[in-house]
Amino acid sequence: MTGLDLTADALIEVAVVVTDSELTVLGEGVEVVIAPPPGALEQMNDFVRAMHVTSGLLEDLPTGTTLADAQAQVLEYVQTWVPDAGKAPLAGNSVGTDKNFLDRDMPELSAHLHYRVIDVSSIKELARRWYPRVYFASPEKHGGHRALGDILDSIDELRYYRAALLVPQPGPDSKQAKAVAAQVIATSVHLAQGAEGALVAPEGPAAP
Repeated sequence: MTGLDLTADALIEVAVVVTDSELTVLGEGVEVVIAPPPGALEQMNDFVRAMHVTSGLLEDLPTGTTLADAQAQVLEYVQTWVPDAGKAPLAGNSVGTDKNFLDRDMPELSAHLHYRVIDVSSIKELARRWYPRVYFASPEKHGGHRALGDILDSIDELRYYRAALLVPQPGPDSKQAKAVAAQVIATSVHLAQGAEGALVAPEGPAAP
């Protein structure tokens, strides 16, 4: 993207990798560079421009395809592995922004996806607050701010947090899970007076 402003910025690269429920990659994925509309590059701020110069994306833009063609390529790949609409959630880091641009520019692809998303950034933020050692030991990223590389980084990151944070399989049995639920209900924030409004998480530690 040339920025985060839905009213002004353009989608200039898209990539998709489908995985199964165990985060095993299915197929080779798809990565498509999209030719920007006139004027889209001129409005990029210095930070975004430098990022796209370093990654090589800016150099690739003149040979980019159209939004329609990019959507067709991505949708064909997704439907190869997930033919039924409404089954595949969008996943990655800070995917709310990605979904907004997909809703705007690739509505057919967006309509094929599940309405829920899996945001690795949410798990990262919880780790930063609750398990700082896990957060600071997370794998180094190698995506280089290119769409496909960033997705592969997100898959590895989610694999890491699954192994480091989540209860090992098969997890608790039904009795144990119900006991945990009962404990949460017994100490529910709903029981506290004035517990209305949004949940705001405190800042996590700055260092391990």
